[in-house]
Amino acid sequence: MARGFLVLNLLVGLLLGLLYYEHGPQTAAKSTELVDGVEAAAYEPGAAKPTRAAFVVLVRNSDLRGMKQAMRQIEDRFNRRFNYPYVFLNDVPFTDEFMVETRAMTRANVSFGTIPHEHWSYPAWINQTYAQECRQRMHEQKVFYALSESYRHMCRFYSGFFFRHPLLQDLDYYWRIEPDVEYTCDINYDPFLFMQRRGIKYGYTIALHEYPETIPTLWTTVKNHIAKHPEFVRHPAGMRWLSATGGDTYNGCHFWSNFEIGSLELFRSPEYQAYFEHLDRAGGFFYERWGDAPVHAIAAALMLQKHEVHWFQDIGYYHNPWHNCPQDAQSRLRCHCDPAKNAASHYWASCTHEWLDLPNANTTGSFHTSAAHA
Repeated sequence: MARGFLVLNLLVGLLLGLLYYEHGPQTAAKSTELVDGVEAAAYEPGAAKPTRAAFVVLVRNSDLRGMKQAMRQIEDRFNRRFNYPYVFLNDVPFTDEFMVETRAMTRANVSFGTIPHEHWSYPAWINQTYAQECRQRMHEQKVFYALSESYRHMCRFYSGFFFRHPLLQDLDYYWRIEPDVEYTCDINYDPFLFMQRRGIKYGYTIALHEYPETIPTLWTTVKNHIAKHPEFVRHPAGMRWLSATGGDTYNGCHFWSNFEIGSLELFRSPEYQAYFEHLDRAGGFFYERWGDAPVHAIAAALMLQKHEVHWFQDIGYYHNPWHNCPQDAQSRLRCHCDPAKNAASHYWASCTHEWLDLPNANTTGSFHTSAAHA
């Protein structure tokens, strides 16, 4: 009899342990643990969070397997404790298979939205015949994604429209996630709350140099906008990060936007929207291959102060072919990435440290959001 009770107790303990691992704590634990001053407490799936935030994912139905892999990573490393919701966006309706299987990956709330046609199509001022000729020319030059129309629509959508989608209107912060990415370290605090309490507007893990053949006229177009709207430049020191020639040319530095945690206040501001409209009218999203990463980075560098942009050095992240891997010995206890493969030590990712080398105080004002939620 005693042996039977012992076996029963062991089985019950094992079952409870498995349930905890799979689903996390069942109550909103109030922990006194602090990580960089942010309480590392857990939140229930449907409960109000301290920040109005969500994961925002632009994804195709065909990316289901890679999306489930990325969700498994972020759930295991972070979200099974914090339960922030997901917002999935697609230019076509999601299939039942996609919705059922992604919902099964998390206890958090999940929403699915279709992108409005006008946000994923050619605007009236684009000459589509000329755009096709440009794509072919770039293909002959062996430019990545040279022939892809969908890639260009994606870059334009993330540059000027994602924050306007109805499913994001009640959010203040977003965390962008893509299929097939890896999160290689436990994240034991709330990055959204960390940003909110410190006034951080944009967070990144990797900063790279852009391929110049994809953006031959982007910088000229930006300079034309600045000439008409000098108020766009609120952080003159940011120009040093973008240009080694006093603003004459662009060095290609940008925050790699497949990972970004940001304040939607930045993109909803009238300054950013005027900037995007100027770029959009120029046609470079279709006649060239302007990416959302340099578009976002140029705005962040010139509109935000240095302290409003944060390198999440402690978040282990991999998107082929680059890694962000914490270097300190303590972090290695919660990570499985190889510190020797950290992108920040590579020339192409030297922009990461170059941002940190900017002077700390160069304030000329902060943007406002009188046209928020436009």
